Amino acid sequence: MTSIADTASPRPRRRGVGSRVWRFCKLHALTVYAMLVFAYLMLPIAVVILFSFNSPAGRFNYVWQGFTFDNWRNWDGVLGLKDSVVTSLEIALLSSLVATALGTLVAMAIVRHSFRGRGFTNILVFLPMSTPEIVLGASLLTLFINGRIVTGFATIFIAHVMFVISFIVVTVKARLIDFDRHIEEAAMDLGANALTTFRKVTLPLLAPAILSAALLGFAISIDDFVITYFTSGPTQTFPLFVWGAARVAVPPQVNVIASSIFLLAVSIMVVNVIVSGLRANRVQRAG
Repeated sequence: MTSIADTASPRPRRRGVGSRVWRFCKLHALTVYAMLVFAYLMLPIAVVILFSFNSPAGRFNYVWQGFTFDNWRNWDGVLGLKDSVVTSLEIALLSSLVATALGTLVAMAIVRHSFRGRGFTNILVFLPMSTPEIVLGASLLTLFINGRIVTGFATIFIAHVMFVISFIVVTVKARLIDFDRHIEEAAMDLGANALTTFRKVTLPLLAPAILSAALLGFAISIDDFVITYFTSGPTQTFPLFVWGAARVAVPPQVNVIASSIFLLAVSIMVVNVIVSGLRANRVQRAG
């Protein structure tokens, strides 16, 4: 007689942790690849944030010595750091606002209107993006010197608007190309004039792209060093402060400022995503 043990089907062998991980990687190769690339990109930022809590023994914040919150409490304890951060924020905010306003209008002109020189204007928009920054900075310095313009806050602002506006135009233009103009036509058929249609229909639909372009312009402006170096004169921005301080010391407060800017940008993007999602859900429910 065949025993119960003989007739029972054998139990499947339990997979080890390594084999399960390998099976997951094979089934989700693209996801794993994206996660590895994301980790590779975030690793330097993680080091910057980690070393903002370091307590270095010397003047250079390169070797981990111990954990402390003193750097965040005394973020302006280094001479000249606070003034350079305030200057960078002012220039980035003003230049991104002006460049966003002008770039949005330029993008709408290129996409929606036919005029003489439209193709050439498209090429001009890409020139600041394709030109090496050191060439652009030297050219701007030459322009200011020949025009007898004293370099300083104003020249940095002019330079930043000049090269940030190209990124604004490209971002807003990509949204305008896919924009459904039938919505505007329907609003005008219902009695809205051109200004009302732009204010209540076009602008709200373009708002996510405009906000993204403004954040991109702000990030590029506050991070710029090369062009700012040529056009700064006696004015010192945060990147210039870091470059000057790196020759004699690298205080951990630099990491604190960099971490704060990064966390602020991430927070704004998260809020933007949440607001956009809530707005989309509201529209779906209304429909």
